[in-house]
Amino acid sequence: MGQAIEPYRVALIVEDDFEVRGLAAALLEETDLKVVEASSAEEALDYLRLHSDDVAFLFADVRLPCLMDGLDLVRTVRLKWPWVRTVLTSGRPLDQQEGDVPRDVRFMQKPWRALEVLMEAEKAAQAYRRN
Repeated sequence: MGQAIEPYRVALIVEDDFEVRGLAAALLEETDLKVVEASSAEEALDYLRLHSDDVAFLFADVRLPCLMDGLDLVRTVRLKWPWVRTVLTSGRPLDQQEGDVPRDVRFMQKPWRALEVLMEAEKAAQAYRRN
């Protein structure tokens, strides 16, 4: 009998700034999550439509190019894929015009602390193991 192969879990990073996305990817590669990068909400949704069962963690910037911003993305993810632990980040505080962040979405203002991101990713990986 062979060993059971545990499905891999994915951390999906959605950030349009190449350097910031690379920094987040390098950080999350230190976890047991496979890192997938997207530069827009639309690209992230395309990935989620095909691989949502594998995604445990979403780390998304508020300001993204194209039609959807990060807030639109996390609202969609919370509705369609509620098991995905979600962190929203921005270089500035959220204001009233942007609307409310869903209550189960963590907000981290940039520059975020590496330890906080790693802790959220670990919580996502643990929750994924239980499901």
